[in-house]
Amino acid sequence: MSGYAKGIVALLCAWFAVAVTASALGVFQGNVNGFGAAVGAAALVPILVFFVWFAASPRLRTFLLSLNPRTLTAVQAWRILGFVFVLLEAHQLLPARFALPAGYGDMTIGMTATFVAWKLAVPRWRGAFIFWQALGIADLMIAVGTGITAPMMNPQGVSMTPMTALPLSLIPTFFVPLLLMLHVISIAQARRWQRVEGASRGPVAVGRVA
Repeated sequence: MSGYAKGIVALLCAWFAVAVTASALGVFQGNVNGFGAAVGAAALVPILVFFVWFAASPRLRTFLLSLNPRTLTAVQAWRILGFVFVLLEAHQLLPARFALPAGYGDMTIGMTATFVAWKLAVPRWRGAFIFWQALGIADLMIAVGTGITAPMMNPQGVSMTPMTALPLSLIPTFFVPLLLMLHVISIAQARRWQRVEGASRGPVAVGRVA
């Protein structure tokens, strides 16, 4: 592993440690009904940092785009654990407005991730691969959106409090931003496949792609 790769891994470990520590200290439990500003900031800041860094650093882009898209996609398989949201909703521990779309959406992405990683992560299926990655992003956005709005839509209903304490607090503060980043990297990789393939065929092919 290169020194740059080790630095990225160390940064991810530090981010995870901060998320765990903040959760253990109760930083994210300031709002009894919903996520609260602390959870929102913990989810949004890493995403903003990623996009700015990705846009500004050619070295980071080169490194991330060199990663194996099959591996990045296969990681999404862990989202099969979205069934936990459904179970918690069944026990009245999470609101249905959040738990059902988030749970079933995650399970769908998780159950299809391995197939997409090993069958669609090739130039031939570029469009389908990008479409699936976009669905994964949409699922994450729906989960975040319903998590924020559920307490507003029904203030007297089931609370989102379990999502602000360990271990579930790590989902919005670490895993959701990380998985969104992996989706974005995978899409950026796939968008280059046709160009690379066309370049190997000569100027005519490149012209058609443009």
